Amino acid sequence: MSGGFFDIPSDLQNTYWGLVGLHLREALIPVVAGLAVALPIAQLCVRLRWLYPPVLWVTTILYAIPSLAFFVVLIDYTGQTETTVMIPLGVYSLVVFVPAIVDGVRSVPQETLDAATAMGLGPVRRYFQVQLPIAAPAIIAGLRVATVSSISLVSVGMLIGNQGGLGNLLNDGMIYHQPRLVWLSVVGTAVLAILADALLVLVRVLVTPWMPRGTRRPRPVDEPEPMQAALEDAAR
Repeated sequence: MSGGFFDIPSDLQNTYWGLVGLHLREALIPVVAGLAVALPIAQLCVRLRWLYPPVLWVTTILYAIPSLAFFVVLIDYTGQTETTVMIPLGVYSLVVFVPAIVDGVRSVPQETLDAATAMGLGPVRRYFQVQLPIAAPAIIAGLRVATVSSISLVSVGMLIGNQGGLGNLLNDGMIYHQPRLVWLSVVGTAVLAILADALLVLVRVLVTPWMPRGTRRPRPVDEPEPMQAALEDAAR
């Protein structure tokens, strides 16, 4: 290990920027997978209201399992690999995604759904072309929480054989008594979380143009309401 600020111990077998890439991969893949799993589960909970409480109960119980205990159980099946870190992160994201999607979809007024049905939209098209676009603010809010949490929790992977991305630097910093490595880990993780959150805020701005931006301005007379715009887009 030389004296450069971004130089890291050779036992990590990676560069600093390689660890950044590893950290992002281990954090974002579980979030995407969790969202893909949560979408159909949430839709079932919307259609079958009795199903929502037990699903919420199960996701909460899974979230309460300590990540280290999750790792110990999975190591026998997936070894000391990235997969062992990503599976718990994907499971943890469900406790955020399922309520966010359910609440967002349920917030769509019944008259909007009736209008969509009258325009010939079936349940699937109505869900993807009307309900999800209107529920986008709530879903993206959940996505922001899940993404930042995942980026933070990846560091725990340092406990199972250098699978913690930037968290590996935290471990080596304590082993070699190198505060520089600790700062690289902590500050790097915080910067990644802030940048990811800022990017998602930008996405929300782009996909929900009807949401207020700072100072509210009066809506032009000829500008359609968001629900009306969603229905018109779905009908095209």
